[in-house]
Amino acid sequence: MEKKFVSVVVYLNNCGAEIEKFLSAVIPTVQNYFENYELVCVDDACTDNTIDLVREYTKKNNTTGMVSVVHMGKYQGLEPSMNAGRDVAIGDFVYEFDTTVCDYEPGVITNVYEALVEGYDIVSAYPSSGSKLFSKLFYGIYNRSNRGRAKIGTETFRLISRRAINRIKSMGDYIPYRKAVYANCGLESKRIPYTETDKNKTGRKTHQRVTLAMDSFIYFTNFLERISTVISVFFLLATVAFVSYAVYDYLVNKAAIEGWTSIICFMSFGFFGVFLMLTIVLKYMSAMLNMVFKRQKYLVSSIEKVGNDR
Repeated sequence: MEKKFVSVVVYLNNCGAEIEKFLSAVIPTVQNYFENYELVCVDDACTDNTIDLVREYTKKNNTTGMVSVVHMGKYQGLEPSMNAGRDVAIGDFVYEFDTTVCDYEPGVITNVYEALVEGYDIVSAYPSSGSKLFSKLFYGIYNRSNRGRAKIGTETFRLISRRAINRIKSMGDYIPYRKAVYANCGLESKRIPYTETDKNKTGRKTHQRVTLAMDSFIYFTNFLERISTVISVFFLLATVAFVSYAVYDYLVNKAAIEGWTSIICFMSFGFFGVFLMLTIVLKYMSAMLNMVFKRQKYLVSSIEKVGNDR
């Protein structure tokens, strides 16, 4: 058995229908492979029986590792909640499960660890069948406009070393999108594909995905800057075209409509100025975000020890 201490951090938000299957797949695998481990469940304001099922599972199966439940003070979403769970974890290596949907064989969990000890600090597992349309669109735009060189894609769970955790904490207290920060922290990473065992799985809630996508574009890409620049160039060209047409109409046709040309030119030039200023503001905000992250923003209500507390 491996002597390294590992932490298993899992995000919970009304997933009572899936939690028992998840625990039955993950906990025995980790328990049989590592001498010491802990389970950190992050309760992001669950309103169903998810936490009760966690308590029942640990008692019924006599879980040997430490089990903690981090109760968030209110609903805060995936990223802040998982940041809280990772900060509580004490393992040499930390598994991060963003979802309890278990569409992989348990052996994939140990395969990720075996890949990491070969010389990587971050190893993730992803389905070999590929991403859904929304994910493909998001990652395509993100990777094209990403300020860093590292590319990201769909991930089901990942394993990170303590060195990687220390590295990203030194980059800033606030981690708005862990996947992007891990990819750009400068440490070696690897992605491992697996064959899905459940093709009908349900993904993350739509509002979480949209919110995370928008935040990621603001923090880690120049996508909005590019859009603003393209619109500014469009209105600049429109202004030049209208002015050229007005001059041609006045000199050749002698039929310029009084007031119309000046209004159109003024509006085109005005829109150009607005979007030019927006581009400058976005560039300035981007520079500020690159210099410093905000302070970590999550609120923990309490940490509950469940089952074995040795």
